[in-house]
Amino acid sequence: MNIRRVLINLIFILASFILQTTLFRALDFGGITPNLIIIYTASFGFIKGDKAGLISGFFCGLLYDIFFGAHLGFYALIFMYIGFLIGKLHEIFYSQNLAIPISFITLADFVYGMVCYVLLFMFRNKFDIGYYMMNIIIPEVVYTALIAILYYPLILKINNKIDDREQRSAKKFV
Repeated sequence: MNIRRVLINLIFILASFILQTTLFRALDFGGITPNLIIIYTASFGFIKGDKAGLISGFFCGLLYDIFFGAHLGFYALIFMYIGFLIGKLHEIFYSQNLAIPISFITLADFVYGMVCYVLLFMFRNKFDIGYYMMNIIIPEVVYTALIAILYYPLILKINNKIDDREQRSAKKFV
């Protein structure tokens, strides 16, 4: 992994976070915003594999923890697991087909919502899962899936360009 890839990934993480917390807060539907951080973590894991997904998930979650978390590491751990598990599917499925990554991004957002419900609300004796599902998880999953249809191809295209550059520069030394 070269310095260019690291810098572009950091820019993607920061841009996703900034867009999610500013622009999409203004474009919310009923208080629901798409989770661009989940889209990026799952996409990067799906495109590059489990280790890259784990690392990207850690930094995305750490950014979330710094700004919104009550405890440092809570979201980092959740995003790490999501990036790692989606990254395990890297070798099984073809990343160029749009339907498969979008379905995994949707699944990742649903799992994220359920884990947050269980760990943040259910342990505090707030058992209204029907309300939480219908008003928070399902609308966020749908909104995230719609935005992922536009955002995933951009992530894929930029990663493919970086891969092409890395392969061309590697051929120069052979």
